[in-house]
Amino acid sequence: MYQALNHYLSYQGMKYIKPEKAGVLEQEMLTFKVAGQEARKAFTAISKALEEKVAPFQMERVSNWASQAQLGRPHFWCYFKRPEDREDEVALAIRLYGKTDAFGISCEVSFLERKKSETTLTRQERVLDVPISASLYYQVQKDGESYPVSGSESNRQMLKEQVRAKLVRKVLVKYDVPCSKEQTLEDLTDKLADGFKKLLPYYWATKEA
Repeated sequence: MYQALNHYLSYQGMKYIKPEKAGVLEQEMLTFKVAGQEARKAFTAISKALEEKVAPFQMERVSNWASQAQLGRPHFWCYFKRPEDREDEVALAIRLYGKTDAFGISCEVSFLERKKSETTLTRQERVLDVPISASLYYQVQKDGESYPVSGSESNRQMLKEQVRAKLVRKVLVKYDVPCSKEQTLEDLTDKLADGFKKLLPYYWATKEA
């Protein structure tokens, strides 16, 4: 599990060409494809094991190992929703972060961009209505760039002002779980489930009428 994810991180942003069209790069592209498939399989196994610990939340489809532009995309994600949640609603999710030999999985309160409606961003903003815990942090999107902001009351108030002034587009709440070679699937998913528990107040804030 660790090895498959760690190995595929080195393919970040690399161009994938179908092996039958790759000429002298055929074998290299076959290796690329297998690495992507194995990493996605590992992330799917983590998502399935987590699903058993976070009922009634159910996992959706894990992201593909390559983007639509056929670039390596090792930072997999998977959204988790309750059966009654609509597709445009804010959800819980896990997402791979980092680089080779230094990576982990973050839990977050966020939404799928391609499924959002005109109310989704407004609902996402409500995560700022809940006081932030020190173990959590914000991920802010501004002018197409994303960056982390530490979880503090002063930052929460600052971001509320920036959202109100339309200076930032969206704010996620996140919790990081570092990965290691020694970690078991059981231990990793226990920590991710704990991350979901920490994020629930922010998730529920997005559901308020």
